[in-house]
Amino acid sequence: MLKSTLLKAADAAGKLIQERINGKFSIEFKDGPNNLVTEVDKASEALIMEIIKKEFPGHFILSEEIGEIKMDSNYKWIIDPIDGTINFANGIPLCCVSIGIEKDGKMIMGAVYNPMLNEFFFTEKGQGAFLNDKRIEVSKQHQVKHACLVTGFPYTYLDTPNGPLEVFSRLIHEGIPVRRLGSAAIDLCWVAAGRFDGFYEHKLMAWDSAAGFLMVEEAGGVVTDFKGHEYSPYQPHIVATNGKIHDELLRWISNTHQ
Repeated sequence: MLKSTLLKAADAAGKLIQERINGKFSIEFKDGPNNLVTEVDKASEALIMEIIKKEFPGHFILSEEIGEIKMDSNYKWIIDPIDGTINFANGIPLCCVSIGIEKDGKMIMGAVYNPMLNEFFFTEKGQGAFLNDKRIEVSKQHQVKHACLVTGFPYTYLDTPNGPLEVFSRLIHEGIPVRRLGSAAIDLCWVAAGRFDGFYEHKLMAWDSAAGFLMVEEAGGVVTDFKGHEYSPYQPHIVATNGKIHDELLRWISNTHQ
């Protein structure tokens, strides 16, 4: 029932996003000129929550727009109704629904659905990661200098010492390709699928990475914070790789690679 509800919620919200991406919708601004929320974000969130509450009314929910619905439950649903809202608002088909399920503080299941590209990623702890029902695996690249990386930039903190711009500059000045898609959930799924060798970001929220980080781990990759410690989606820093370049990428980020 848990899996079927997860798949149903992601599918329903994904179809809504696909229907509305090139239509008209209202836009509000949060804490900055480019930190957007659209009426479709809110409609997607409401649809997801309706489906979850019907089957699991006692479960804890954490969602980007509405925040926490606290319940005395060992299950928590972590929801990003549209990851990549700026892309969505501009008709760029790199956006998705991301839903993770946590049990007793550990992520056990996740779904990330980009209906515009017809890519439905699903993972379950100990069962692997899948794209449209086909098992996926991380890449086999062994060196950062030959890797294809992906990152994102926060709306604030760009100029902090060894922050996003410094790390990005360090890598691209060595000719290492670093892409920026605008959706952390897709970034993580594409690492899991072997399209990228690694992903790092300085400031994420739990709903950005909850489903995606488990996807990487179940596809054979490694996910940590910037110090190489066990990853928690409740802290801001993330490095997710195929495992083979992980320690080296951590050194590039900390500027101790030489």
